[in-house]
Parts: sequence; C-alpha cells; structure tokens
Amino acid sequence: MIRAGAASVDITPPAGLHLAGFAARTMPATGTHDPLTARAIVVEDTAVVVLDVIGLHEDMAARIRRRSSLPDDNIIVAATHTHGAPVSMKGRLGRAADPAFLQLIEDGAVEALRLACEGRRPAEIAAGMGGDPGVAWNRRHVDGPLDRSVPVIRIRDSDGQCIAVMTSYACHPVVLAADNLEMTADYPFYVRQALEAAHPGAVALFLTGCAGDANTGHTAQASWTLAANSARTFATAGRLGKRIAAAALEAGEQRVTGAVGAMHRELDLALTRLEDGPLPELAERWHKERETADPVRAILLEHWVEWAERNQDVAPGAWRARVSLLDWGGIPIVAMPGEIFSETGLSVREACGSMPAFVLGYAGGMPGYIPPMSEFCFGGYEVEEAHRFIGMPGTFAPGSAEALADAACGLLRERY
Repeated sequence: MIRAGAASVDITPPAGLHLAGFAARTMPATGTHDPLTARAIVVEDTAVVVLDVIGLHEDMAARIRRRSSLPDDNIIVAATHTHGAPVSMKGRLGRAADPAFLQLIEDGAVEALRLACEGRRPAEIAAGMGGDPGVAWNRRHVDGPLDRSVPVIRIRDSDGQCIAVMTSYACHPVVLAADNLEMTADYPFYVRQALEAAHPGAVALFLTGCAGDANTGHTAQASWTLAANSARTFATAGRLGKRIAAAALEAGEQRVTGAVGAMHRELDLALTRLEDGPLPELAERWHKERETADPVRAILLEHWVEWAERNQDVAPGAWRARVSLLDWGGIPIVAMPGEIFSETGLSVREACGSMPAFVLGYAGGMPGYIPPMSEFCFGGYEVEEAHRFIGMPGTFAPGSAEALADAACGLLRERY
C-alpha cells in the first residue's frame, strides 16, 4: 500500500473584485454562487494541487512548490481555468490583481498541501477511463479534434473509505458568460459535487485537460458581449457538469501497485509578433478606431493600445516552461503550462498508450494560448490576438506546442 491524503481549502474572497476572463466584463463580482477552493491530493511524497482560478503566474506556482514540505520537483500546481474567479495573476489579463486575493490563493494552495500531507494514511489506488460525455466542442473547427477522455483515479484507505477521487476533462470552464457577476468554479463545481455525493467523505478534484480550442459550443468571439445567453446559465453548467461526473462514475477501475515517482523538464519557448506593422503605428490606429467603436469593441481596443504602448520597445523574447510527470502506481499525470490545444494533448495521450492517463493544461503557469503549427494558417483570436489581453509581449512562436509535447513524451519514455 501507499500513503495518501487529500484536502480542500476555501479561497473565496469577499465580493467586489473584478472577475477574470472576459474583456467585456468590467463590473466587479456581486457575490458568490459556489465557493472557490484549493484542492490537493498527496501520494507518498508527490502531489497535485488545483485552484479555482483562471490561471496562476509561474512565479506563484514556484512559490507554492517551495513553501510545501514536499520536494519542489514532485508537485503539480494547476488551475481549473474558471472564468468566474477574480484576477489571479500579477501583470496579466488586463486588470490589476488584488494583492490580498493573490496571497489568499497562494496560502490556500500551501495549506491544502499541508493538510493533505498530514492526513496521509495507508491507501490503495485504482484507475479507469470513463466514456465520452459529449460535452466539449472544438470552437475553431466544426470537425476539429477533441480529447474526449475522462480518466479517473480513486484512492481508498485500508478500510475501504474513499479518500479522494480525481478526474479530468478537456473543456473550457466557460459555460457562464460575461454577464455573470457571481464567483463560481463553473461546471467543475457540479462535477465535484456529484463525485463527492457518490463517495461520501472523499475530496474530489477536477483537472482541466488540453482545452485551448475546446468549450461547450460557442466561439471565443461569442463572449465579447454582455448580453445574456439562455444557453450559458448555471442550470446548463449543472447539467453538463453532471454529465461529466456520470462518465467518471461509470468508469471501471483496476487497482495499480507500481512505484510512485515524479519528473519534470524545463524549456524556453520563443515568442514572436504576428502584428501587421510597428507597434506605435498600431497603437495609433487602434486608438483612432476606438473613438467610433461599439462599447465592447472599445474596451478590447483599449487593452490593445495599452499592450502596444507597453511593448513597443520590448523584444518578444522567450518564456520558460515547465512540463511535469507524476507516476502514481503506473498511471501517468502529465502537466503542461498554458492553453494547450486538443491536437497537442492528443499527441501526448497517444504516447501514454492504453493507460488511463491524465494529460493536463493550465499547470505551472498560464501565459496564454500555445497553438500547434497547424493552427497558424487559420489565425483568429487564440493565435493572433489573445496575447495582447493576457499581457504577454508576443504570441508563442510556431513549434512551441510541439516542443512541449516532445518534452512530455520524452518524460514518458524515460519513465515507462
């Protein structure tokens, strides 16, 4: 048997902070629909901790790892990527993050890891794969690729009590749109609620897979409005979350008895500029357009002007990425940073063979979209524009996603 523990810590701030994820939404949060949490599972001296925020700055993720009693190399720090939580990254996403909330989420992650460590007891791991819940759609291509996998891990103590259940799915948690002003984990809240109801006393973790181009059926541009959408409600989030949970609950399981281990690699990813002109000229053009633009477009252009003025003398440079692998008894948990597209996630999943592997995005840092080379010819928000709102000096250069996948596959070959 191994030793394992799990814990959940509330990280919900008071109302009044600005919610992250939609440029059109400028009003602060009015209240809380469901609590934001930091949730951790510790297996031997390895751990996964996931927070209900849009993303974590890589510096904060590093501090969380360092502040834990576990080895730094052995921890995956991830975000669910909900767009229903306040700004959670310093210097990104167009609005200043509240320092008290930043401290709250960092301390919450550290506390969840501490409690999970202290609660470790003899346990067994069982794993399986759920069927396709039919929730995700490729938002860039009607017939585009999707990772439909629902891997599941259940951890039970020597008395058969379920300590934790962990599942994953590759779909943006953006059922709720820009008109929502209540803090929420979005559909992952309902996934966890159903899993915990089925496993009384357990802590449920939901981890978002490679969902850069996957959501519940709308384009990125569809969120550039404050208009209410009858398809993007808490009722819809509940219905879809329960479908994902049902797939996880129906998954078979097989006990795994292999060793527990951890590995990671770091690599520098080049940034580039795809803009059609010098940034000062673009700033002037966008500023002029803003004068006659509709209100939501004007908000977006304001962010673009600010980005161009801030970066006109800044070279795009490079960004240091961290790719992690945890091995829980023969079950791989692969974690990559940023918004990884389905194509990339599927290439890593293929390298995992028949194992019910977890292939995650939004881990170790959230610098925005990292498109595969095949997507650059199509352009669009995720390729050409998102980095301006996120606050990166450029978009990730072609080949970046492939480099991450190569690093992940290299770790899998080395471990297995």
